[in-house]
Amino acid sequence: MPNFIWSQLFTANQQGFDPVSTWQYRYAPYRCAVTVFDRATTGGIRASFTSGAQTIKQRSPVQGGGTISITPTGFTTTPVQWIAEAGDLISLVHDEVLGGTPTLDGEIILDPV
Repeated sequence: MPNFIWSQLFTANQQGFDPVSTWQYRYAPYRCAVTVFDRATTGGIRASFTSGAQTIKQRSPVQGGGTISITPTGFTTTPVQWIAEAGDLISLVHDEVLGGTPTLDGEIILDPV
């Protein structure tokens, strides 16, 4: 059950941050249930998630109201979940759109199915 936790301070209008771009499990190692929690300190971050050829989350707001360096959980944040096939490239692209400097905290979990 691989997981990865991130915390990223954005610069104003930063585009294209993908927290899993260098993760060893960026390509799903087996068929798995993917769970992503992400939460920002402002409402100025938009996210797009893809898995293989599927768009999982079209560019839309990330939940705001987070606290810097506090990893979101199911108690505080609604997860995005899907099934990835073995070998799928997982991409979680985030863009800052309000000209602020928010922090994004998150976690991805891969559970075999």
